[in-house]
Order: sequence, then C-alpha cells, then structure tokens
Amino acid sequence: MSAARIPTRAIGVPLDRLDGRAKVAGMAAYAFEQPMERPAYLHPLQATIAAGRIAGVDSGAATAEPGVLAVLTHHNAPKLASADDAELAILQSDEVAFRGQVVGGVIAETPEVARNAATLIRVDYQERAHDVQLRPGRDDLYAPETVNAGFATDTVHGDVDDALASAAVALDATYTTPMYHNSPMEPHATIAIWTDDALIVYCGSQGVHRVRGDVARAFGLDPRRVRVISPHVGGGFGSKGRTHADVILAAMAAQLVAGRPVKLALTRQQMFDLVGYRTPTIQRIRLGADAAGQLVAITHDVIEQTSKIKEFAEQTAVCSRTMYAAPNRRTTHRLAALDVPVPTIVRAPGEAPGMFALESAMDELAVACGLDPVELRIRNEPDADPESGLPFSSRNLVACLREGARRFGWARRDPTPGARREGGWLVGTGVAASTYPVYRLPGNAATIRVGPDGRHSVLIGAADIGTGTWTALTQIAADALEVAVEDVELRIGDTALPVASIAGGSSGITSWGSAIVEAAGKLRARLASDHAGVVPAEGLEVTGEMPDNPHAGRFAMHAFGAQFAEARVRADSGEVRVPRLLGMFAVGRIINPKTARSQLLGGMTMGLSMALHEHSVVDPRFGHVVNHDFAEYHIAANADVGSVEVHWLDEEDPYVNPMGSKGIGELGIVGTAAAIANAVFHATGIRVRDLPITLDKLLR
Repeated sequence: MSAARIPTRAIGVPLDRLDGRAKVAGMAAYAFEQPMERPAYLHPLQATIAAGRIAGVDSGAATAEPGVLAVLTHHNAPKLASADDAELAILQSDEVAFRGQVVGGVIAETPEVARNAATLIRVDYQERAHDVQLRPGRDDLYAPETVNAGFATDTVHGDVDDALASAAVALDATYTTPMYHNSPMEPHATIAIWTDDALIVYCGSQGVHRVRGDVARAFGLDPRRVRVISPHVGGGFGSKGRTHADVILAAMAAQLVAGRPVKLALTRQQMFDLVGYRTPTIQRIRLGADAAGQLVAITHDVIEQTSKIKEFAEQTAVCSRTMYAAPNRRTTHRLAALDVPVPTIVRAPGEAPGMFALESAMDELAVACGLDPVELRIRNEPDADPESGLPFSSRNLVACLREGARRFGWARRDPTPGARREGGWLVGTGVAASTYPVYRLPGNAATIRVGPDGRHSVLIGAADIGTGTWTALTQIAADALEVAVEDVELRIGDTALPVASIAGGSSGITSWGSAIVEAAGKLRARLASDHAGVVPAEGLEVTGEMPDNPHAGRFAMHAFGAQFAEARVRADSGEVRVPRLLGMFAVGRIINPKTARSQLLGGMTMGLSMALHEHSVVDPRFGHVVNHDFAEYHIAANADVGSVEVHWLDEEDPYVNPMGSKGIGELGIVGTAAAIANAVFHATGIRVRDLPITLDKLLR
C-alpha cells in the first residue's frame, strides 16, 4: 500500500458520482450504444389478439424488401433447450397467450427497414374468448403456494373475527391500485453475438449473472459460454431485474445471421407488453381498536392478477404482518390467472401498494377514534416484530414520526377536514409510515487486486441502474481497505467478474458491500501475515465471498420512515397539487449522503406519481394497454413536483451488515401515496380509496 497517502474514512462522505462526468458527457455507453461492426437490426412482430393460435403467416412481402436479411417466426425459430419459463419460451408453438406476445421478428440492415417490413407480414389467427379484467367476486381465484420473495401466502394469529366483532371501533374498507408500468428512461435493449457456439449479450440489466443463467438454460449452453455485459443501465425499477422475451428473441435472431451482431431496442409501446408491470390490486382492510385507539385486530386480504402462462404473486399484504402491534392478525393473497402479460417486480413490490391500503386505513381509524394520526401510530408501536416475535435490530419509526412532525410543522394542524382554505384552494396535510425489509441475497463474491503502486482493483458483477453503485461500492472498498478513494478502481456489470446477485429488493449495497468488505479483510490479513505489510512486486489478489450474517436469525431487520404531505385541492375543479413532501427516515449508516438523498427523493417522487397520475388502462375488448406511451401514461414531471425534503436519523445498527447500512432505493416510494391521499382527505373531507386521485373523484 502507498505510504505517501494518509487513508481517509470514505463511508459517509457526500462524494460526487464517479460515473457522473461520463454520463453527462455522453461517454457512458449503454447497451444499444456499444460499437459493433456491421450490425443487423431486429424489430419484433407482436400478436394482435389476446388469446388463440396462429393459423398462418405470410411473410413474402417482407422478405422481398431490400435490406431484409431474415424473417423469424415459430416455423423457423431455433428450438429452445428449455421451455420451463413460459415467458421466455417464445416462438416454440403457434399458441398466443396475450396481446402483444412476440410471434416473430424481422432482421434487416437498418432499424427503419426492419420496422417497415414487420408491417408487411400478414398473420392470420384463430381467436378464442379472452379474460383480462381483474374484479372481486370471481369464482376462479386461487392461493399461490408462496408470494414473491418466498413469503407465506396467508398468515393467521389469534381469533380475528371475534376481536373485530367486539372492538370498540371498527373499520372495514376496500382500496384499489391500478396496473403500473416500470417505464425506465432507457428502453430495454439487447445486442446478441454468436461466436463459435458461444454467446455474448449486451443488455441493460439489474443482474448480469441472472441473465446469463436464464439464457444458458434456454439455449442449452454451459453458462461459461455465455457472457453478459451491462456496465451502465438507464433505470429499471424492477423491469430489468428479470430476463424477458426480448433478450431471447435477439439471441435467436443472431443465430439466423451467424457472425453478425443483432441489435434490438424495444419501442416505448412495446415495453408496455413485454417487460412486466405491477399487478393491479383489490385490498380489503379491516381494523379493530379499543376506545383508546389500541389495535386489537388487523386483516389484510388481497386480490391481484397473474398471467395464465407464468405465475407472479406480489407480496402485497406482507407489510401488515409486521407493522403494528395487534394480537389478532390475518393476511391473505388470492390470484386471478388472466390472458395478460406476466407481471413482475416494480419498485418496492408488496410494500408500495400494500402500505397505501394499510396507511390509508390507519388514517381512517385515527379519524374514527378522534386521535391525531401520528399519535395513533405511536400508540400501536410494537415491542418486537409481531410476525416472528424477534426483536428489531433497530426500529426508529416513532423517532421518525416525531422528528418528521416537528420539521413539517404538524403541531399547527387543525384536525378538522376542510377547515383550511387559501383563495380557491382547500389545503390539507397527511402522514403515513414507511417500511422496507433489509434483504440479503445469496451468491456474492468480490476480487481485489493490489499493485506495488498502492492501486486497488475491485471486481464484482454488480449493477448500477442509476442508483450510485459505482460510487458507493468504491467508498465501501476504500473504507474497508483504509485507502483513499482515488486508489480504488471498481469494475462491475460483467459476468466475466465474480458472481453477484441482482440489484433488487434494496439489497445491493448489503450483499455486494459485504463481499467487498470480506475480500478487503482477507487482503489486509494476507499482506500483514505473508508480506509484512508490503505489496510484493507482482502484486496480490484475493477473493472473498459474502459471509453469513450471524445475527440473521436473532433480529427482525427493517428500514423505517415517516412521510408527510401537503395537498391543495381546487374547490371548483378538483385539481390536486402537492406543493410539499417531507420524508424522515431511519436507514442505518449512510454510505453517501448525496446519492442517498437522491434515491429517497426519487422514491418519494415516484410515490407522488403513483398517487396522482399513473394508471395503465386495459381495453377489455382487445386485452391491451391503450395508454401505452409517455403521451398518455403520465409520470410525474418537473411541473408536478413541488418541494421534496429528505431527512434521516443517525441510526446505528451493527447487526444488518458490516457497513451498518440499510437499503434505501425502495423505501422512499412506500407510504408516499397514502400520505398524499390522507392529505387530500384532510383538505376536502372526501376519502379516495382508489388510486390515482383524479379530479372526478373529488367533484361530489
């Protein structure tokens, strides 16, 4: 190590993004931008029916177009080695499972030629009746074996029905959330290249090793013969956490034009069909409390949808198992299998829609009990995790509520709905709690190399989807090695690097950082024991695997927060504005305050978008989303967002991981929509239980 430098503690420093200059200068190459020699271009052909089979394909006009290299259909598609994943087993039969399904593709010299030729292909169908509407009261609802992340589908503690029947105050309400689409700025894009029976894939991915495994299984390859590269990713929000049909289609097409790279970039409209979405939900919440507002019972029953070809069950009610103290609790999940695309993870799966329902219900209960909404939550703070009985490694929700209330000016609030009017605007304020588990995903390793010049190379196949991973992992490595940040060079986003789990579940820093700290400890120990602290001339390399957490079975580990919102509703038109949001969070040790604030602010903005704007509308006649572009699927823009304040407590938690950090990427969205809905109620006296909160729901 360099004796000339005095090591500095890197964790906690608000370091500028190390990849920031490359991104703003346009030098950070994303998947589709990788330079290739003589690339071919692929445009997907999609089904125009929601259910049925292909009766015939006429591609003559397309193949006759100048510049068309090949037309890919189920007649000439390569036979996949595995069809276990029905979402990825494309072009293996004539069956159509949903509108927008991939039924072919055109490969051409330019993207324009490919896209035009696709319009010339005639596909005839034998259509069958389809079912695309989620509704309560269906007779075909079923319970999945588990829900996402391996949680139990249903849980019961105590005698819920008796407790509800005898409660002094009871609430029974149903809340709904619509279908949401992830919509990252970078569309899903893939470059596939076959070389001597090996496959190289460039794609925007939240987990290159997961893509490698999926592709290898599909094509029957040894995973070592598949390399996936994804150094920069323009957002994902969950949609790039799993492999979708576009990657398989690009690899198939590359087999037809052997030796040439094939480039595929989905259009924005195609992304509404092919890369997942958050399931709509119908959530019934029942709460029972005594006269003092102490909960005696909670039930949270969820209905959501999945695809007939592949099950995905969002863990929507799981948050209600651990949030508040109540001796009697029940949660259930039921699915409707429909003729729709496959749902997937979207930022804060489960917690984002589930906490909208629970925290809206808690606000309604506070009104019914005549209690301040902050005070009601504090009264129902559990001493230990209600679900497991384990103590929390740290739980500072009460501190977040109190300090957030102080910063927001909550004490000046008149509790009477509709009491505050400024000009033509009704003004209200609302609060909601946030929570998200501390996830730790298996299968992580890091390699660190040091040269005699004191420079360290840190290698791990992690992903930066815009969250600041490039910077945060460099800081963790510098801190663990006790060297300056300038002495660390990080390499990520490539299956040629040590294995890493996906960027999902706010688990990245915990999982990857733990592996890096382990490798750094091994390197320092090796230097001290074998080399008297002096780096040998040939350098030194060690690999460390993420160790087990000895505290995992002893504590319940979660991040918490409190969201406060001010809403203004135009009295004559119902127009809603949110000029002020404030979030107070307890998220362990902050690795980088600058990128942490950015993540929490972004999550809160996404929660505002969820509350007021986003809603994918399915036409039941045809089975597809009709507002499938940014012109009609409105995401909160700059003009929609007012002041967003982000604060956090100094929280020490030595049990979660070696850094003491907790995930923050998803916590910010949780609770925001409920805080805004509660503020709208306080402004107007109208309770909106069905998102988004649009003016028609307020003009009563």
